[in-house]
Amino acid sequence: MSAPAGQPLAKGQNGPITVNNVVVSVQLSAPADLSALLVTGDGKVRTDADFVFFNQPTGPGVSLAPGAAGQPGQLSIALTEIPADIEQIRAVITLDDASSSFGRATPPTARIADAQGNALYEYVVDGLSSESIVIAVEVYRRSGTWKVRAVGQGYSGGFAALVTDHGVSVDDAPAAQPAAPAPPAAPTPPPAPTPPPSGPSEVNLTKARPVSLTKGQKVTLRKDGGVALTRIRMGLGWDPVAAPKKTGFFGGGGRSGAIDLDASAIMFAGRNVADVVYYGQLKAKDGSILHQGDNLTGAGEGDDEVVNVDLTRVPANVTAIVFTVTSYRGQTFEQVENAFCRLVDDTNNAELARFTLQGGMPFTGLVMAKVYREGANWKLQAIGDGIAAKHAGEAVPHLGKYI
Repeated sequence: MSAPAGQPLAKGQNGPITVNNVVVSVQLSAPADLSALLVTGDGKVRTDADFVFFNQPTGPGVSLAPGAAGQPGQLSIALTEIPADIEQIRAVITLDDASSSFGRATPPTARIADAQGNALYEYVVDGLSSESIVIAVEVYRRSGTWKVRAVGQGYSGGFAALVTDHGVSVDDAPAAQPAAPAPPAAPTPPPAPTPPPSGPSEVNLTKARPVSLTKGQKVTLRKDGGVALTRIRMGLGWDPVAAPKKTGFFGGGGRSGAIDLDASAIMFAGRNVADVVYYGQLKAKDGSILHQGDNLTGAGEGDDEVVNVDLTRVPANVTAIVFTVTSYRGQTFEQVENAFCRLVDDTNNAELARFTLQGGMPFTGLVMAKVYREGANWKLQAIGDGIAAKHAGEAVPHLGKYI
């Protein structure tokens, strides 16, 4: 028997909430997840703790519990426990299949009830087409009281578009300095030659012997004879300190180790995030990048996670792909050794380049490498810098300096 319906809401409509505890649930025909963003008056989250989802099911005054059979979880909101600077709690529906869209199925229905299950409001989230993620409803403050609004704002850009819109942004370029006063008119001397960049030089790929990269070093993604690579595989690996290789923490796969490291590929169009490929979205929207899964042992010895990139399918507006490894449970890389990434020609399984970090770092994330366009060529640069990030969303704000 279906649950009794509450007062229907149309997109944009709102209604008062007169109870202290409400439950938000959704019903839809496609597999999906329900999550919540707690945002301030400017529509931004304060910290990562204000994002409640399946891997972080509790937040300030909000908790996520399993839903009805075959349906996403449900959000319990204790309005008296919501921090004073939080103005809105936005309930978000995300399709499990990021390549699908809400337009392919019956519109989802969002329901708001009190803690005893009595229906208060119901909103059929119609009008969606290509979106794979949607803010269904929001519970918000107004003049000292709480209300609910039917939102229905979809994001065809998925995870990346959502987090960017709610406060996750890349670093801005350095501010321009005031111009110096113009010198008196005089003959202009020829410009001084530009000094070569400091740090390791660029090296060449060779089939005969894989290149061992040092931090900052670059290679052009062309094989012997100048043939451009088309399909590459980035293998990333690590070993727990004082544990046998490929056993214990990382040997069994899945998300059940004492240390849970995750590889991500973050696509940039200029300085803007275009897409994020990670354990929660294993395939880029355009199909150019495929993550083979969490803690997968790849074709080469030592690979823990593998990301395939078809360079011929990367959209023209995408200028860089940054590869990161983050520690989901917050342990630092001081507990990890031999972190590496390696570049493989996916057409013949030949390893072309490898970058290995010796020793641990007091950080929860590593920016391992980037693949980027330079003119008509693709290049790879070894980075190996530590950042404070436990998942891809937290890594994004640190990446501006690398693009």
